[in-house]
Amino acid sequence: MAILVDQNTEVLVQGITGREATIRAGVMKGYGTKVVCGVTPGRGGMEVSGIPVYNTVEEAKENHPNVSVTAVFVAARFAKDAAIEALDAGIKVVVMIPERLPHQDMLEIIEKARAMKATALGPNCIGVVSPGKAIVGMIGGTAELAKTIFKEGYCGVLSRSGGHTTTTSFYLTLAGVGQSTSIAIGGDAFVGSTFVDLLPLFERDEQTKAVAAFGEIGTTIEEDAARLIKEGKFTKPFVIYLAGKYTRPDTRFGHAGAIISRGRGTVEEKEKVLREAGAYIVDHLGDIGEVVKRAVAAREGR
Repeated sequence: MAILVDQNTEVLVQGITGREATIRAGVMKGYGTKVVCGVTPGRGGMEVSGIPVYNTVEEAKENHPNVSVTAVFVAARFAKDAAIEALDAGIKVVVMIPERLPHQDMLEIIEKARAMKATALGPNCIGVVSPGKAIVGMIGGTAELAKTIFKEGYCGVLSRSGGHTTTTSFYLTLAGVGQSTSIAIGGDAFVGSTFVDLLPLFERDEQTKAVAAFGEIGTTIEEDAARLIKEGKFTKPFVIYLAGKYTRPDTRFGHAGAIISRGRGTVEEKEKVLREAGAYIVDHLGDIGEVVKRAVAAREGR
């Protein structure tokens, strides 16, 4: 098992004839992902790496009715239309790669995804990987590198940061802890899914025994996760590293959403509520694998 994508998931790539999308479609396919079709308006009838291209998502869905996931590789100004088109066609997981979508556009996508009972990831998201099964997006770099970084196992991974989703997964791999699914949720101020949306999926996943997260300043994503844990809606070990402890107020920390404002969103505040909820806090990211192992062993009475 895994969440969102696995070896049986059929994937669509929107904007597939663009330079980056063409490269990434080949990488995804090379990893073993079932990339069965692509969409670029006006380019229907073409092929990219042996993948048929259609003019619309509806047309792609008619020819590949089992497609359930899309990777959106289009410019930010077109991303809303692409995501809404996919959701209207019944796509259940929409992974948005571009960054800096207009806030109103993203809010409309979030509302649409909720109405359709679908999962949106991103924007400013490098994607999702279920090791040994499938990659969607840019995560892992090359197929060969992804096979080195990500190893199949029992720990879910969550982060706003694409790079730190990869880094956290690699530290787990070095500690002998494989991953069930690693997800970069996106670094913009408004994202389609947060920890609160994804932790319940890991809770229901039989393969996942714990979740490791890379947190950072700004927003209430980590505090909301603490509330979920405290309410008993996520019962597996939650191990997190929080970056930005020494960041000055009103300094943006890389991502659009990572900024301490009006004294809220500090590492100290996040640590406090997470500890109260029973989460495991690690002071050094390199220790996250060992802490996950100890937490899982303690839960299983070993």
